[in-house]
Amino acid sequence: MKKYILKILLTLFVSVCITSLHAQYYPDTDWQIKTPAELKMSSRWLDSAISFAMHNENKVDRDLRIADMKAYANEPFYKIVGPVKQRGGPAGIIIKNGYIVGQWGDIKRVDMDFSATKSYLSTVAGLAVDAKLIKNINDKVNEYVEETFDGEHNSKITWDHLLTQSSDWYGNLFGIYDWADRPDKNGKLDDWRNRKLFEPGEHFKYNDVRVNLLAYSLLQVWRKPLPVVLKEKIMDPIGASTTWRWYGYDNSFVNIDGVMMQSVSGGGHFGGGLFINTIDQARFGLLFLRKGKWKDKQLVSEKWIDAARQSSHANKSYGYMWWLNAENKFPDIPSSVYYAEGFGGNFIIIDNEHDLVVVARWLDSDKPGELLNLIIKAVENK
Repeated sequence: MKKYILKILLTLFVSVCITSLHAQYYPDTDWQIKTPAELKMSSRWLDSAISFAMHNENKVDRDLRIADMKAYANEPFYKIVGPVKQRGGPAGIIIKNGYIVGQWGDIKRVDMDFSATKSYLSTVAGLAVDAKLIKNINDKVNEYVEETFDGEHNSKITWDHLLTQSSDWYGNLFGIYDWADRPDKNGKLDDWRNRKLFEPGEHFKYNDVRVNLLAYSLLQVWRKPLPVVLKEKIMDPIGASTTWRWYGYDNSFVNIDGVMMQSVSGGGHFGGGLFINTIDQARFGLLFLRKGKWKDKQLVSEKWIDAARQSSHANKSYGYMWWLNAENKFPDIPSSVYYAEGFGGNFIIIDNEHDLVVVARWLDSDKPGELLNLIIKAVENK
């Protein structure tokens, strides 16, 4: 009898040990830090990666209002209509196996996120699909939104087209014309206004007006401000701080069920977008690394996470507002890597193969592949 009891106790002990070994770590309010040695990483390569990030700062002007005006000088009628904040210096976090193993700069400083905001917007769309507010991603948007999708061309546009930036929607949203956003540098005003329209889904065009149209359409579906949706469904459950903000434009307030709500922007192209610190970015990245699960709750369906990182028809390097390395733009890192990217070198990089999340702020926009390659070398302990 004693041998039998001992056998049961031993079995339970082994089971607990195995479960503990395979349990994934998630941070609480305080995020645990581990040394490279504890995670079997090379401190030499990790130090090289951090030094690389700090010495390859983006050249974009610290005064982002001036930087925007310079970057988009080619755009007719360009003006800033949302909040803009002077940027900080290089900052970043390296997450391995869920733990902080490296960091640099002021990771608590709230900075503009620019187009990395699009990956958050995409997630709000995913939540709408999970909640059955959107029945099918290939549904036409005009089945859900009465305004702005009229006409032979715009009526064909689906949620998938908006998410993959392949809709070629035409029109004016909050006083900004679609054709005035990143027009052909060699064209003329009449050429831009009277351009030939591409069939929805066939042509990729990076365009913030159409991204903002997605935000506006999701507001119509959710019937409440998207920052509230993000806070309740994602940011609070993952333990994000209370310092982040998601802004729209001065004139982007719309009437929803008798209440004026601001339709947020998907980036800082005209000002606004997500203002957030590096630690909160890392939590968001870890949620995606863990395929939408946080501790014992599935916040975003794994099905959506997988869909968001699939190559789109119009651009193999772009999914649902996440950039992909599917075409090996960065040849020294896995093709499965995907990332959020914003103007000025703001990145959230997800590397499932090496169980890594890397957040970099104000990095040279051409350098994320080199940075991740150095970190991978630290993981592989070469």
